Amino acid sequence: MKKSITVLLLFWATLVAAQESNNGKRLWAKSILNEKAPDLVVEKWISKQPDTKGKFVLIDFWATWCGPCRAYIPTLNNLQKKYADKLAIIGLSNEAAEKVEAFDNPKINYFEAIDTKGVIKDSLQVKGIPHAILIDPKGIVRWEGFPLLQGNQLTEEVIKGLLEKYKN
Repeated sequence: MKKSITVLLLFWATLVAAQESNNGKRLWAKSILNEKAPDLVVEKWISKQPDTKGKFVLIDFWATWCGPCRAYIPTLNNLQKKYADKLAIIGLSNEAAEKVEAFDNPKINYFEAIDTKGVIKDSLQVKGIPHAILIDPKGIVRWEGFPLLQGNQLTEEVIKGLLEKYKN
């Protein structure tokens, strides 16, 4: 009886402490889910620098030549517009500033920066783009991966749920 109570308590403690999981989702980067996010290092802001204090931060690793990256921009624009008070979206490219500044199809309506040395991208071992990480206001990564991956898309519903679950 005592052993079964102990097992039950351990099981319950695991459920209570459980965090988000990738559930076997294919990643093209090192997983840092539920870990402290790396410091945001940018070489140059293309837009103004966002105020991220007390907000969720979505970093989208992308490139102007990347078809899936371009396809996801309208979704990111809509998310930034709808959740601007709670969420700062940052498109981070390792391309030259001139190339990113000239890009306008589709137009980006969220924050943009470049890091031609790929400091964060390399630290996360990102091998495929787009790759996104959603960081909660405490600096913990709550979502990661290819935002268009079938069955694991980073949709408005997913964002809304994570914003609610991990708000301050």
